[in-house]
Amino acid sequence: MPILLFLIDTSASMNQRTDLGTSYLDIAKGAVELFLKLRARDPASRGDRYMLVTYDEPPYCIKAGWKENHATFMSELKNLQASGLTTLGQALRSSFDLLNLNRLISGIDNYGQGRNPFFLEPSILITITDGNKLTSTAGVQEELHLPLNSPLPGSELTKEPFRWDQRLFALVLRLPGVASTEPEQLGSVPTDESAITQMCEVTGGRSYCVRTQRMLNQCLESLVQKVQSGVVINFEKTGPDPLPIGEDGLMDSSRPSNSFAAQPWHSCHKLIYVRPNSKTGVPVGHWPIPESFWPDQNLPSLPPRTSHPVVRFSCVDCEPMVIDKLPFDKYELEPSPLTQYILERKSPHTCWQVFVTSSGKYNELGYPFGYLKASTTLTCVNLFVMPYNYPVLLPLLDDLFKVHKLKPNLKWRQAFDSYLKTLPPYYLLPLKKALRMMGAPNLISDNLDCGLSYSVISYLKKLSQQTKLESERILASVGKKPPQEIGIKVKNHSGGGMSLTHNKNFRKLLKEITGETALRLTELNTKEFAGFQIGLLNKDLKPQTYRNAYDIPRRGLLDQLTRMRSNLLKTHKFIVGQDEDSLHSVPVAQMGNYQEYLKTLASPLREIDPDQPKRLHTFGNPFKQDKKGMMIDEADEFVAGPQNKVKRPGEPNSPMSSKRRRNATIIHDGHEEKMENGQITPDGFLSKSAPSELINMTGDLMPPNQVDSLSDDFTSLSKDGLIQKPGSNAFVGGAKNCSLSVDDQKDPVASTLGAMPNTLQITPAMAQGINADIKHQLMKEVRKFGRKYERIFILLEEVQGPLEMKKQFVEFTIKEAARFKRRVLIQYLEKVLEKINSHHLHNNISHINSRSSC
Repeated sequence: MPILLFLIDTSASMNQRTDLGTSYLDIAKGAVELFLKLRARDPASRGDRYMLVTYDEPPYCIKAGWKENHATFMSELKNLQASGLTTLGQALRSSFDLLNLNRLISGIDNYGQGRNPFFLEPSILITITDGNKLTSTAGVQEELHLPLNSPLPGSELTKEPFRWDQRLFALVLRLPGVASTEPEQLGSVPTDESAITQMCEVTGGRSYCVRTQRMLNQCLESLVQKVQSGVVINFEKTGPDPLPIGEDGLMDSSRPSNSFAAQPWHSCHKLIYVRPNSKTGVPVGHWPIPESFWPDQNLPSLPPRTSHPVVRFSCVDCEPMVIDKLPFDKYELEPSPLTQYILERKSPHTCWQVFVTSSGKYNELGYPFGYLKASTTLTCVNLFVMPYNYPVLLPLLDDLFKVHKLKPNLKWRQAFDSYLKTLPPYYLLPLKKALRMMGAPNLISDNLDCGLSYSVISYLKKLSQQTKLESERILASVGKKPPQEIGIKVKNHSGGGMSLTHNKNFRKLLKEITGETALRLTELNTKEFAGFQIGLLNKDLKPQTYRNAYDIPRRGLLDQLTRMRSNLLKTHKFIVGQDEDSLHSVPVAQMGNYQEYLKTLASPLREIDPDQPKRLHTFGNPFKQDKKGMMIDEADEFVAGPQNKVKRPGEPNSPMSSKRRRNATIIHDGHEEKMENGQITPDGFLSKSAPSELINMTGDLMPPNQVDSLSDDFTSLSKDGLIQKPGSNAFVGGAKNCSLSVDDQKDPVASTLGAMPNTLQITPAMAQGINADIKHQLMKEVRKFGRKYERIFILLEEVQGPLEMKKQFVEFTIKEAARFKRRVLIQYLEKVLEKINSHHLHNNISHINSRSSC
């Protein structure tokens, strides 16, 4: 869970204006809001914690800390005001103390027991300042000094105020007050020359010199990418430089290596990425990085450690060692001159061992605890953390499994005991766990000693208790305003000790306000407040309360009765006296608070179909799409397959299926059409597009054995799916296919209506409503995934009106299918459109011939 702490400069110098007329403080507020929007693109931002600190005196400088939610953070950010001094050093110290508040309680630093990279709270501290001189009550300071005294217990255990998983980045605003005529320089943003730059580099961060709004946006994009889970380590070279590598990839001893000249890769201060586990979401590791001292029972106290461990690497090429089932930790190094130098050597099968000075008991340099190695693809450099003094342990374990078959002899046990003597005591427990994972016998005693004296352990427990009390005190002061300065009290003798209520003018004014006496407007000075009008008291307006029902005016009875019923029946949902409409009355400042809403949501269930694209939340943008997850339903399969062999929905699966069906005749729009194998002949409207089984209008497939029971002449049908049986006025549910007899070709609609006396008449308005409903359903059907097109063609059959209207609906469906890339569906619809056009042309020719014969 990354922690993002924003340190905003609230000194008086932040009131200076830019060429756009906005103050530096307004730009800082906008930068924070833009950063949050950019960060929200990453799904991992749901676990972010935001904090806000200013330049006020501690503890009032903390505006949003560990317990405040996102809404409080945004509210405090908008209410910031610039006043006071540029006390950057004190503000930084307060920020680091806030981040370190719970570390001693949780034991994340693990003092005296090795440094675990997988125990971390990745924190990014972003400060926005104007880069002016540092000021305090003592005067102007040329250098940045952080106070050494900290109210936080246990701060003396670390030399620096920050920790190895905390990095500082600074946005130094240098925007001009007058518009510049010079063209803006493109490229990377340079670092600033102010005092904070060195502090940023010490923590593993950097500063940005911001001169334009475009550069500010570029810096924010860069900062979003810096939110990574990892720790900062100092890598320093020990021993001579490696031999240069020739063009053939082999060592070239003839080329001299300059071992004494300092190179950029000799000392690097960079991050190692600690990736979270894909299943649990938290980092998992096995081995610590050793301490720079040997734990001893005689130590009265722990020596203070540096924030960043100093890891020395030897440039002697070694073969990477690993055995089956022995766990190891692998961390990727941030790109640096060191990683560039190792990758340029192009030797992925060799490694450089790493050490921590004074970590061993009998060796000043210590024993190797891992190695640096380039990846096989030469894309990055990884730090492999192994058991301490692994070159001795790994051969012993290999012999235990392969030679001794988990039954070690006396000689092997003596060699293993000698190895344990070189091992720091805090390595015994992880080694015992690793041997258990490998299936080895119990080779280490259960009475493990951590190596710390009783006094040190007691001191750490006492610090933990003190930290809890200090943490409660600091958190209780968050959000409180600093006390205002008390001025000189002046006693007023003008009133003669008379109360204000006894003043004649005051009592007269009260009567005018309450309406007991008329308000004398002639005495008001209207010139002093030009453009304003005096609001007179309206006695007709009475408050709306629930106490007396007779106070409700007659015209408001129904509305009031609805609200009272809502309050009576829904008291378990709403607050008493609050109706449903008022629940959605959210202040504008809180409308964009989507982060708090996300935190209240339960963890989503897994998708039923994992192949379906994941649906993004569309808060703020209902048209947002995940382009990487978009699925083109049929395009790839359609292009890959032969176009002349595309299987149509109406084609039978076997030749035997056609023999089991009878030929049915459908009369549509006054023309007789034959249907074979569930398909209308080319003269029909939906030729070669209907499914292999007859379909009823409820969308269900009708099996072939039920086709025999159907009559060749279908009966008339209304919109509601009711069939009128011949010779009867009763309606039953059934198929919705409208059919007419040949004798009714002159006026199909009139004939249909005439055949159904005393039944529902389809008027033009009703036909228009039916078509609108069909159009809406067509849009829904086209959007669905898959190739179940039967419902689409059934809907097209139900279109009311002349053939031209059906043609318009087919063209509309083709356009909708093109939007969603339904190419196979478009093919079928285009064939239907061709049949409609040929059918329409045939009707016109027949009509012309009939007129000419007359």
